[in-house]
Amino acid sequence: MLIDSHVNLHAPHFDEDRDEVIARARAAGIALMVNISDKVSHFKAVRALADHPDIWCTVGTHPHEAKENPELSAAELVALAADPRVVGIGETGLDFHYDLSPRDIQAKVFRAHVAAARETGLPLVVHTREADQLMGDILEEEYARGAFKMLMHCYTSGAELAARAAALGAWFSVSGIATFKAAEDVRAVVRDMPADRIIVETDCPYLAPIPHRGRRNEPAYLPAVLAKLAEIRGWSAQEAEQNTEDAFFALFDRIPRP
Repeated sequence: MLIDSHVNLHAPHFDEDRDEVIARARAAGIALMVNISDKVSHFKAVRALADHPDIWCTVGTHPHEAKENPELSAAELVALAADPRVVGIGETGLDFHYDLSPRDIQAKVFRAHVAAARETGLPLVVHTREADQLMGDILEEEYARGAFKMLMHCYTSGAELAARAAALGAWFSVSGIATFKAAEDVRAVVRDMPADRIIVETDCPYLAPIPHRGRRNEPAYLPAVLAKLAEIRGWSAQEAEQNTEDAFFALFDRIPRP
């Protein structure tokens, strides 16, 4: 089973041909997709895509958007997550590359998401960029207060943070970045990820894998990511598909396994 664990199908990039994109995904063998919330104010649009039986969704606010609602509470997230089509909390985290929201607000909003993940038992979808030390510190501090599941989405950060997160039981998702010629550092980290906690994603419409780089990304391109993961890990195509499928359902356990 091919599963795209991170899509942004509600994004305006798909407004002209969203139905065709979904049809192409199915034709390419993508059996399930998780549509990711970029901010709580967009949740209605995010959730609408989950009316499709093969699309699920999350609820949360990306660190870029944390400034939109700096007082966002865990209770608000928990209430929205009661919807049975919601299978994760996020994406959330820290992004110190663009600093589109103040860093202290990013951290505050991130902790609210952690609390919601802990309360609901749903996995936390973590975005982290150029914030390795603080991200590791927050994850360890919060985990010490009570365990929660976490996914280090589209992981491109360093080996040290990967090890710290893995020690807390984190899952990791691999994206089209792993196919980029200049991304050997990313591939080196992928080689050391826990074999039973790796899943794949497109992060569409962003990060189209080679040979589609430069185009708008879409779920139908996921097989290129899975093939690169198999190459990096020394898995057969069948092993890569089975391993990522098993890992996905272990993480997103609100989704019934067919």
